[in-house]
Amino acid sequence: MGFDVPLWRSFAVFRAAALAYSLLLAVQHHEHLSRPWLAWTVLAVMSAWTVATTYGYARPEHRTWRLLTADLAVAFACLFATAAAATPFYLTQAPPLSGYWFAGAALAASVIWGRRGAATVALLYGICDITLRVVMGAAVTAATARGVVLLLLAGLAVGYMARVAGQAEERFARAVALEARIREREQLARSIHDSVLQVLSLVGRRGAEAGGEAAELGRMAGEQEVRLRALVADGLPSEAPADGEGAAGRRPGHTDAGGPGAAVAGGSVDLRELVRRTESVHVSVSAPATPVTLPAHTAEELAAAVLAALDNVRRHCPRGTRAWVLVEDEEDAVTVSVRDEGPGIPPGRLEAARSDGRLGVAQSVRGRLRDLGGTVEYVSVPGQGTEVEMRVPRR
Repeated sequence: MGFDVPLWRSFAVFRAAALAYSLLLAVQHHEHLSRPWLAWTVLAVMSAWTVATTYGYARPEHRTWRLLTADLAVAFACLFATAAAATPFYLTQAPPLSGYWFAGAALAASVIWGRRGAATVALLYGICDITLRVVMGAAVTAATARGVVLLLLAGLAVGYMARVAGQAEERFARAVALEARIREREQLARSIHDSVLQVLSLVGRRGAEAGGEAAELGRMAGEQEVRLRALVADGLPSEAPADGEGAAGRRPGHTDAGGPGAAVAGGSVDLRELVRRTESVHVSVSAPATPVTLPAHTAEELAAAVLAALDNVRRHCPRGTRAWVLVEDEEDAVTVSVRDEGPGIPPGRLEAARSDGRLGVAQSVRGRLRDLGGTVEYVSVPGQGTEVEMRVPRR
């Protein structure tokens, strides 16, 4: 639904209200109608045209100069029909038969033709109203001029609002498209991080350990890793730490969630089965006795974030550091906590790592949870370990 839809709906309501008021005036001043049957015919035409324009303007493809021209033609015709249906004295007691109802067509012109169109229609209405009074021999009063001024001001205001609404809708559409491109880039960066970068990092370390020709191969792999990290990080939006999140900086690890235990798309899986595969001599997993079921994609992404957090422990803590994974199944959310007894994360380390293109926390953990609509909280005290709390709401 476009931003202008409520505007057209308000026009339809205004037409209906103005039509009802015109009917009330005709009943109130019925004795001043020279041809009552003609007046009621004009009001019937106005009623039918109100219904037609309500449905016509409701569809964007019909909001063209053709429908607007027909709308103005009917409005001006009903205006001049007052000369044959009413006496001159009628115009001293009430406006022409389509006086207030005419504003509906003028407002439509302000949206389709803009402010200049609105001003032109308002001035034409003033000229026609004065001409009608001259032809019928009715007096031209100050109320006639005030009506034209009010119609002109309303048309200019609505025309301006319509233009601003159109610009806002265009900017909103561009922002949505930009956000979609950024999300695609983040997903691509996460995929590269979880596969190619990990292989290059492994080759670099093993080559340096092996020495000789393998060391040269490791050096080249390290250079390509640095370049690829810079390419992945370039253009990604800056990420401000959420409330309660500490600083960062663990080098990202392999977080492939598509291994054993992946469920059929669209189904549900038991998160416990995916998380328990991380259990080892140094990693303890605690989970509820009953299944913790989540949609397959949600469970796999959450398990991948857990793997990334544990990989950080393996990479950046002393060998043999213990880690604990706790799965909590709540009524409205599922929370998974990863805690280690390592040296902790120095302040500012996460921001520095992201600036260097190391996106383990920014993308493999925070990025995954953000895409799932969840939250991540890092609590780390130097020398006392780190705890990562990942919370995903149940939808």
